[in-house]
Amino acid sequence: MLGNLGQLAGLLKNAGQIKENMKGMQERLAAARYVGEAGGGQVRATVDGKGELVELKLEPATVQSGDIEMLEDLICAGVRDAVSKSREAVQKEMQAATGGMDLGGMMDMLGGQ
Repeated sequence: MLGNLGQLAGLLKNAGQIKENMKGMQERLAAARYVGEAGGGQVRATVDGKGELVELKLEPATVQSGDIEMLEDLICAGVRDAVSKSREAVQKEMQAATGGMDLGGMMDMLGGQ
């Protein structure tokens, strides 16, 4: 608990800089693109820094095969891969923006998720 109080004090001390860093992070993530693939490149999904799907590319041969179930599975896997890459990047950006402070514990202490 005392460790959390120390983090809270540090957060309050650096609030202005953290706010500035967070603004820059949001701008970078809005412009960022993360590509996930499945089936050896048969499906390529691109998401932005918010994890929202912005593009989906399918190899024509994959579609022409007529195997809808396989195509659905590949699309899901490609999107999951892209979203996972996006989440990893967001986590790194958050650590950089907060100077390495772990705000997850702070959110728990304040009743957040």
